[in-house]
Amino acid sequence: MNALLHALQPLFAPAFTLWGAPFTWLELVAFVLAVAMVVCNIRVNPLGWPLAIISSLLYFALFWNSRLYGDAGLQIFFVLIAGWGWWQWLRGTLADGSALPVRLLPTHLRWRLLAALALAWPATGWFLAHYTDTDVPWWDAFPTAASVIGQWLLGRKFVENWLAWIVVNVVSVGLFAYKGLWLTVLLYTVFIAMSVLGWRAWLRMRAVV
Repeated sequence: MNALLHALQPLFAPAFTLWGAPFTWLELVAFVLAVAMVVCNIRVNPLGWPLAIISSLLYFALFWNSRLYGDAGLQIFFVLIAGWGWWQWLRGTLADGSALPVRLLPTHLRWRLLAALALAWPATGWFLAHYTDTDVPWWDAFPTAASVIGQWLLGRKFVENWLAWIVVNVVSVGLFAYKGLWLTVLLYTVFIAMSVLGWRAWLRMRAVV
């Protein structure tokens, strides 16, 4: 891991300074790719998935360097699930073999996912508190656990993925502000607005499928 961070050190050089805080090239490139990814997701464009892979790898390095190990590990999960999500959007089907549409989550699945979050959050927080040197284990754990659920919902084209991302993004804004990652704070603030737009757009799509 130290070797990887050492190799990426040139990208940690400041690109510019704003409000008295330096913004690195790595954070800047990841920011642009992440915004493009969400735009593609709103439009149900599969190109969002390869963009997710690249931006997630960059954010992995950024978060690990900031001792946000839960969020760093989450980026590796995003890389892995992006391949699955890409396949789902290109070839995914329902049980009857029909193409995967944008749709609402069945009630029974909502309760199961809430139960999964109730278990995953404390489990992740406990792991981070006992096996890493992070100073925000429980705060870091919540968006980590909730993002796993949001990513699964996105891959299966459930409208509710946008509600999950709204919650994740709101919590993450405070977390990244605490860590001084101000460009990422701006990114996740933009994500909140884009998630609302995504929710409304997918509801309209759902009405015609």
